[in-house]
Amino acid sequence: MIARSPRRALPAAVAAVATAALLAGCTSGSGTTAAPAPTTAAADSTPSATPTPTVKPTGANDPALKAFYGQQLAWGPCQKDAQNEEDTSALQCAALKVPLDYTAPATGTLDVAVVRNPATRPDQKIGSLLLNPGGPGGSGVRMVTVDPKRFDGPLHDRYDIVGFDPRGTAGTSPLNCLDDRTRDGWLNTDQAGDDHGKQLADACQAKYAQVLPFVGTRNTARDMDVLRAALGDQKLSYLGMSYGTYLGSLYAEEFPDRVGRLVLDGATSASTSLVQHNIEQQAGFERALKAFAADCVTKDPCPLGKDADQATQKLAAFLDGLKDKPLRTEKGRTLTSSAAWTGVLSRLYGGEKAWTGLRNSIGWAMMRGKGDYLLDLADGYNGRDKDGRYSPSADAYTAIHCADGATDAPAGEQLQAALTDLAAKAPLVSTHDPMAALFDPDCRIWPFRATEKPHLIKSAAATPIVVVGTTGDPATPYAWAEKLTAELGNAVLLSRDGEGHTGYGASKCIRASVDAFLLDGTVPAAGIHCPTD
Repeated sequence: MIARSPRRALPAAVAAVATAALLAGCTSGSGTTAAPAPTTAAADSTPSATPTPTVKPTGANDPALKAFYGQQLAWGPCQKDAQNEEDTSALQCAALKVPLDYTAPATGTLDVAVVRNPATRPDQKIGSLLLNPGGPGGSGVRMVTVDPKRFDGPLHDRYDIVGFDPRGTAGTSPLNCLDDRTRDGWLNTDQAGDDHGKQLADACQAKYAQVLPFVGTRNTARDMDVLRAALGDQKLSYLGMSYGTYLGSLYAEEFPDRVGRLVLDGATSASTSLVQHNIEQQAGFERALKAFAADCVTKDPCPLGKDADQATQKLAAFLDGLKDKPLRTEKGRTLTSSAAWTGVLSRLYGGEKAWTGLRNSIGWAMMRGKGDYLLDLADGYNGRDKDGRYSPSADAYTAIHCADGATDAPAGEQLQAALTDLAAKAPLVSTHDPMAALFDPDCRIWPFRATEKPHLIKSAAATPIVVVGTTGDPATPYAWAEKLTAELGNAVLLSRDGEGHTGYGASKCIRASVDAFLLDGTVPAAGIHCPTD
């Protein structure tokens, strides 16, 4: 799963939509033009491996779930998004009815938001391709609507491209626990006290107490199977990015006989605890930050100087120094150290293509004392628009993580050992706030205790699962893709060589192999390494 704040790291939350915006390099999510190169000026002087015992409904064979599995979706025009200029007239939207609690289906229901872009050659249609962009908290609906042409070509010819919003996100019972003004301070503060996590937990409990226990990924996997049936597909075809690989893995565990062609890109493993996950992810961002800095010193101008050995330390010192000397922006807001770290690390999701814009944004802050561009990057990641409004389901990231079993946390000697490990593997990116880096999100005081635990998932599906890993991925390190492939067993690893998060959108070679698998069932040969475009 992907850490929410790149200071505490980025979703996938990264999510795929945010990653696409970063790769485009034109605007951030908040709509401000990307930073031009600053003019030259003097620099400022300143885990368990046993399966989780859970009550498991029997899916389509459960009489109590028959009505859900047999429902007919009522497709209609999609509501126009004022912030989306794409032509969405060909898209169709619907609501999928699912139980709030699969172990007690009669106690209440949720409406899951669904969108489809119908196959352009229906006479050759294979079925539906379900998507998840990551997060947790990313909108699958928005993944389709913001770029309806993303999958144009043979894949869209033969598949309905289907996105859905998981529980607690966007159009499916979205969780927005804090008002926008409060969230501004909560996200960007450099003075997060012991009650920082409690502030969010109390607000979520007050507004969504009845929903919070049921927003976990296992329930979303069950929703996905109901959706598969409602779409008329015998088997699930699925492309999951980042956190979406965890969702896909749980689906394979719950419904092995329904697994069709699954692709998991930017892999995470269900067997890793959240604390260990965060340590390894922080190490991934530390490595990626050093790669960026090493490239920066070869460019002119580079605000980090010309010494590759000192460049990363110089950047970290500047970002940490904003704790005492924050920068004001033209709109009167403040670039804090926390927000600056978020802006910088979020740009690493885009790989080398995003480095020029990042170098320029850092240059404006370090050389000109202007924090506007770094704050804009942080806003884009955090889902804040130019009017100060945050996107729906801003708190789904925390709620889903906590429902997925992140409520157990080390203490005493185990906590000190974890902090020592973090400092050794990610000394620069974690120094600002080690506890926030370790407990992201902070589920220690969450209002209920989840039953889900870290556990190994071995695929019992007849069809191999394709796992995609990127050697320089900062958010989901390549070692995780290797680990997930080994744990699943009946799986093959497809690799992209290069920087940035996930592989499908960054390599024609990866896309060709994935598309061949989805279209024809051609399993990639083991050991394939693809270049970055």
